[in-house]
Amino acid sequence: MRLLIIGAMDGQIGAASQIAMARGAKVAIADDVEQGLEALRAQGADLVMIDVRRDVRKLIECLEAERINIPVIACGIASDASAAVRAIKAGAKEYIPLPPDAELIAAVLAAVTADSHAIVFKDPRMAQTMKLAEQVAGSHASILITGESGTGKELMARFIHNKSPRAKGRFVAVNCAAIPENLLESELFGHEKGAFTGAVARRIGKFEEAGGGTLLLDEISEMDVRLQAKLLRAIQEREIDRVGGSQPVKVDVRIVATSNRNLEDYVRQGGFREDLYYRLNVVNLALPSLRERPLDIPVLAEHFTKKYAEVNGLPARPLSAEARQMLVRHGWRGNVRELENAMHRAVLLASGAEIGPEAILLTGAPLGGGGHGQDPVVAQVASTAASVVAGAGTSGLVGKTVAEVERDLIIDTLSHCLGNRTHAANILGISIRTLRNKLKLYADEGVPVPPPSGAEERAVS
Repeated sequence: MRLLIIGAMDGQIGAASQIAMARGAKVAIADDVEQGLEALRAQGADLVMIDVRRDVRKLIECLEAERINIPVIACGIASDASAAVRAIKAGAKEYIPLPPDAELIAAVLAAVTADSHAIVFKDPRMAQTMKLAEQVAGSHASILITGESGTGKELMARFIHNKSPRAKGRFVAVNCAAIPENLLESELFGHEKGAFTGAVARRIGKFEEAGGGTLLLDEISEMDVRLQAKLLRAIQEREIDRVGGSQPVKVDVRIVATSNRNLEDYVRQGGFREDLYYRLNVVNLALPSLRERPLDIPVLAEHFTKKYAEVNGLPARPLSAEARQMLVRHGWRGNVRELENAMHRAVLLASGAEIGPEAILLTGAPLGGGGHGQDPVVAQVASTAASVVAGAGTSGLVGKTVAEVERDLIIDTLSHCLGNRTHAANILGISIRTLRNKLKLYADEGVPVPPPSGAEERAVS
């Protein structure tokens, strides 16, 4: 990983950088915030560590203003508690006391380089997909990963990168659905100083950041058709034009793209360029939904219960037989991501020697047939309504229109996700653009809408 340290290299900050390098990090140094911002614009980083004697608030505000989404860790002498509080209030993710502890810095680096990239599976259907992924990973071909939301498309992209000849290069991910259309071009290709309001300095884009490595274009089907043309040229010519630039810039990246749509159908509908589709779809990895790989449900459930028991400092409890049956019978519209959230809740709610059905709170209802061609939100509303009518009572739905039930489902799911639009959209099985459009409609009608989570606000600010 790449670490940028902002602060004078004398004393303890220098010692921290030596520990980080010993742990495998590539360390760059900047004396103050301005130099640090210049380094980030020019070459990027995976993590920033800043001395609390520097202006932490200014750094955070500048990163947000320039839409540079990167975690910031503050560090300072252990006795300066007030400086630690100020740094966290300013937006720093963590505070590391100095003199530096080698194990603490190692833990922070491990958390950022992220740990949870393993793909857990047992089902033969998933095993077949993994075999194909490993077979094509060593090539230089573009790869299109398709599948429903929550099936693990980004994890698969990371797996391909780690098994490829580019594994020592960077893996850079761009969520095309989470970044507003008017900002995505700059995010991908970078911009020159003065190219638009707020472009206070030259900044390289994700294509240049991923040089020598892999660029993941997540949910590429949400990209505007106009920008698709520029992306096609970048892939074909292996060069990009920064926004406001006059000279093309050569790039060397492998493209992996993901989509939860049927792109062939979307091409026929005019929402996606046919030439770009064929350029990306050299190899297609279609990830099965969780309901299509039922043998993986108990395996993944055990994996997540152990993970979140450790994270929360709780004893690891096995799943009861009744709980396992409950999980296997569930429809899992949100796929692996929904299962992970359910197991996290179960770990927190369980009180006995085992995790029983009473600790597992499931959203939605088991899937039924006949959902093809229907609006995903309406389909889930209908499924939920059918479940209510079948046995849970109709008092909550009778007298409401389908639009009102849909609205309540969306708002309740968003509240459940603490305002995180991306997670809510994945659980609902709709694109984040569709979710935002519906939320705007509700807000215009005067309906209270949960605000975005803090991390998500910074990602699109």
